[in-house]
Amino acid sequence: MAKTIWKGAISFGLVTIPIRVYTATDEKSFKFNQLHEKDQGRIKYKRTCSVCGEEVPFDEIVRGYEYEKDHYVMLSDEEVERGVRSARTIDILKFVPAEEIDAIYWKNPYYLVPEQTGAKAYALLRKALGDEGYVALAKVSFRDKEHLATLRLRDNVFVLETMYWPDEIRAADFEELDIADEIRPQELKMAQSLIANMTDHFDADEFHDTYREKLEELVEAKIQGREIAVVEETGTATVVDLMEALKASVEASGAKEPKAGGKKKAAASKSSGAKKKKAATG
Repeated sequence: MAKTIWKGAISFGLVTIPIRVYTATDEKSFKFNQLHEKDQGRIKYKRTCSVCGEEVPFDEIVRGYEYEKDHYVMLSDEEVERGVRSARTIDILKFVPAEEIDAIYWKNPYYLVPEQTGAKAYALLRKALGDEGYVALAKVSFRDKEHLATLRLRDNVFVLETMYWPDEIRAADFEELDIADEIRPQELKMAQSLIANMTDHFDADEFHDTYREKLEELVEAKIQGREIAVVEETGTATVVDLMEALKASVEASGAKEPKAGGKKKAAASKSSGAKKKKAATG
């Protein structure tokens, strides 16, 4: 059973919808412990003071902001969280078309589930927002920070996605981007053909973490005491000529099953075949 991480309300004009917040994702990665090679003892880290060298218990640790080198101003938990605990509201600011928001802003997704007292208002907002095709732009404060966020529907549940603030997005200022080699028409055409051949619909079930799966197999084999076969990597040849690389890629992608995005090509082929058949029978 998922654990509630936050309780609050969606504020929609004068409407208040009590909700519970749950994490919407469960990131899976292969986790290792650090061990002492000699005796396999777990490596532990102690919280020690850089001045006196003593180990410091949690109740003696305070927050400090370094405003200049080795100079700090200390803040209590109450001061840091002031205004956050009291603002248990997801405050909808406006409704905007989803396509106007660059995906780089999105951060973490959460499921919003209504309390029983807010179920009707939740359903009303869900119906209204679903019919209009917009996302709600909102502000919310939790986990020691105020967030910009979007509120959108996924299936039958509202998903709150926290966002980075505009000043948290780094500018893509790289001098390499200014190097513009002349693109030959045949290179562009070949690249466009490759994209057309690789165009398809997104199916999440098609993808899985092969790296994690291989690690799991390796660990299981070691637990069972089986021998591990190591396959030497032969490496891949580097194709220097861009045009040759494009040609090879187009040929390889064209040999696969037709992609859903290439419906026009499939329809054209079908039409051409029908004409030939008609001409032959005529």
